[in-house]
Amino acid sequence: MGDAGVKHAETQGAPATGRGRDGLFRAVGLMSGTSADGIDAALIETDGEGRVHVIAGQSRPFVPETRASLLAAMRAARAQGAQTTETPEIRDAVRRLTLAAAEAVGDVIAQVGLTAQAVDVVGFHGQTVNHLPDKGFTWQIGDADLLAQLTGIDVAHDFRSADVAAGGQGAPFAPAYHRARAISAGEALPVAVLNIGGVANVTWIGEAEMIAFDTGPGNALLDDWVHAHTGLSFDAGGALAGSGAVHPDVLTALLDHPYFDAPPPKSLDRNDFDIAAARGLSAADGAATLAAMTVGAVALAARLLPAPPVRWIVTGGGAHNAHLMGELARALGAPVVDAGAVGWDGDLLEAEAFAYLAVRSMRGLPLSWPGTTGVPEPMPGGRLTRARR
Repeated sequence: MGDAGVKHAETQGAPATGRGRDGLFRAVGLMSGTSADGIDAALIETDGEGRVHVIAGQSRPFVPETRASLLAAMRAARAQGAQTTETPEIRDAVRRLTLAAAEAVGDVIAQVGLTAQAVDVVGFHGQTVNHLPDKGFTWQIGDADLLAQLTGIDVAHDFRSADVAAGGQGAPFAPAYHRARAISAGEALPVAVLNIGGVANVTWIGEAEMIAFDTGPGNALLDDWVHAHTGLSFDAGGALAGSGAVHPDVLTALLDHPYFDAPPPKSLDRNDFDIAAARGLSAADGAATLAAMTVGAVALAARLLPAPPVRWIVTGGGAHNAHLMGELARALGAPVVDAGAVGWDGDLLEAEAFAYLAVRSMRGLPLSWPGTTGVPEPMPGGRLTRARR
């Protein structure tokens, strides 16, 4: 379950002592989201708890052949249902993704003049190709053994399987990092961190409680629509959506889905929704209506939070969409700021999170909680593949 498509040399789930300096570990985190448009790499130093120092990071777009391969792997995986059979499409995507990941690791550590020997672990999330938590199934592809050998660094991976096996949703997994950053920044509580990637998710952080769940589609439907109608990969700045008119009947149909009424924790696969309801609309009106769905889903999610957030901090690609940001502020009736306003790099936050989670995994600390994924108790997870030194 969950980790097919990943080859292992030596794997273990026990805590590792690592080469931590003063209790701190250097870790590179990697994230290629459900939009499959590129891979982010971030280098941090952390104890996996309250101490975090961000050192460097970068985003690398996939070459067209890699993105096409990953999308083909997603289609092949979805066709299988809750199975992890490696097809030629999936094998091709595994290798392309892993090679891109190795390049990203090498580049981000070279960016600050470090060598592989100065890094303790890589947190390799892999690419989600199918996510069916209600069937006890999640699948992230990537070759952890190959990545470890190419980089010369131990690789923590398979973060989600233990959570799903214990009855959790297997997502979202960044809340622990969101909380660490919010507390260290002295954010007034409660605060909400809204990540708008292919799927959007929210982390609500209170004084003694943390809740997280997927709110609904993020950029995925809008990206699909824009690509189908313009050939572009996304709606830059929300210009197309901002020029169109929302069709209330279509929006109502899109939001009339049982997912939005279900209590958290809950999670989605990128393909749980599609653009079919908007067919027949003009390019601009379809973009406006699908953007309104993303915003409407967040507004519905806000009703499920224990208390209204003091403010919303938006990360991910959606934070660059001025149209979305403006509509969110109107719909939520609270301050909405992008991550840069609080000194965070919103484009790299998820990659930073998986560096942080890699250290927590090595230390045997929880990665998920009842309030974030629905597991019965705080749940450690992940596996460690050693580099052959």
